Amino acid sequence: MTRLLGWLAALGLAAGAIMGFAIAPREATQGNVQRIMYLHVPTAWVAYLAFGVVLLASIAYLARRAPAADRLAHASAEVGVVFTGLTIAAGAIWGKPTWGTWWTWDARLTSVAILFVMFSVYWWRTLHQPPSVLKPGAATMPPAILAALLVNVVAFTLLYAYFVAKRVRLLRDETEVLA
Repeated sequence: MTRLLGWLAALGLAAGAIMGFAIAPREATQGNVQRIMYLHVPTAWVAYLAFGVVLLASIAYLARRAPAADRLAHASAEVGVVFTGLTIAAGAIWGKPTWGTWWTWDARLTSVAILFVMFSVYWWRTLHQPPSVLKPGAATMPPAILAALLVNVVAFTLLYAYFVAKRVRLLRDETEVLA
């Protein structure tokens, strides 16, 4: 199963790169710099997903003392930190040409960087653009751009699942060796 996840993630990443760079049109306002969205948004989604899994797996562990739930929470937390770091780095790269600065102490950026707060994009009105896909009502982007974004979200979600599966397996093996 892990090998299949790895292959699916690789195929998804390749499809996402093709859609993001070859099929999706150049965005009218930001031009080609907007294409970093195909990395930034999926890594943010996966970071939020990872910490959601940590929450649920931790609750399961506390309720049932199941070692598998503890390993899942541990692995998901590690992978979530990696994806959060990628989100912040990609955002900084996108922010420089868009806002003129690599970093601003914007409330949304700061909350993600310090607290890894989920869904903070709804809390403050700042430089950071509002949500474009999950906003109440309809998506505000052209269908080709939305399709490329969603393919990348699926691809990065598969990559997350692959990383977590590998890490859970390593944690299980480590526990067996130490026992």
